[in-house]
Amino acid sequence: MMKIARYLGQDGEILEGVVEGDELQEISGLDPMLHGGRRVGGKKKLAEVQLLPWGLSRKIVAIGKNYLDHAKEMASEAPKQPLIFMKPTSALVGHGQAIVLPPEGLAKEVHHEAELAVVIGRRLRRASEADCVKAIAGVTCLNDVTARDVQKADGQWTRAKGFDTFCPVGPWVAVGLDWSDLRIQARVNGMARQDGRSKDQIFPLPKLLAFITAGMTLEPGDLISTGTPAGVGPLRAGDTVEIEVEGVGVLRNEVRAE
Repeated sequence: MMKIARYLGQDGEILEGVVEGDELQEISGLDPMLHGGRRVGGKKKLAEVQLLPWGLSRKIVAIGKNYLDHAKEMASEAPKQPLIFMKPTSALVGHGQAIVLPPEGLAKEVHHEAELAVVIGRRLRRASEADCVKAIAGVTCLNDVTARDVQKADGQWTRAKGFDTFCPVGPWVAVGLDWSDLRIQARVNGMARQDGRSKDQIFPLPKLLAFITAGMTLEPGDLISTGTPAGVGPLRAGDTVEIEVEGVGVLRNEVRAE
């Protein structure tokens, strides 16, 4: 397995690097499946670079109520088919960047949602489940931050999940990791909030991707977030929220008021 990070270069360019321990080394020439490439330059400490989210300039497709325990905590029945929504790229932030709470007049009840996300490496249109599996370039952590009161008031989810900074992604992408049974956790200020496993999804990843591609073409670099287990809860200014996906790492973001 390999971990690939995107980070900001000294001249403001977006670079990619291989993560090993607390260091990374720039890599050039990766293909869309995050294979190939060659290492260039010396190693850098992760603490010295600004990590960037995956999904910039691509689609972010997300799935609602894909764990039975979460559907129950939302007082809902399990959906009969995947519930698809999208988050704007303007919501993206990376590891270490702040989640900014909207003014109280816009939203009062902001929740974390820990999710396993996948990066698409090949174009998919009306694809079989087998072809969808072959197109998974890697997996990462995603926090589907949601203004719950706005979600309830609007009756649909675009505004509630689309505020600026409401899509932390990172800290990097794990390539070659078996995504079928990974532990997914959320902690706020070190206290456990969510703890689930990807094997408990109502619609497993191959079925999700095939369903999405039946009506929407997926392109290399698109992000697909696969739903959240039970335990979603509030975020307050001053909190630190951590999303951990087994084998990937920990996505950490502070929360602040606008």
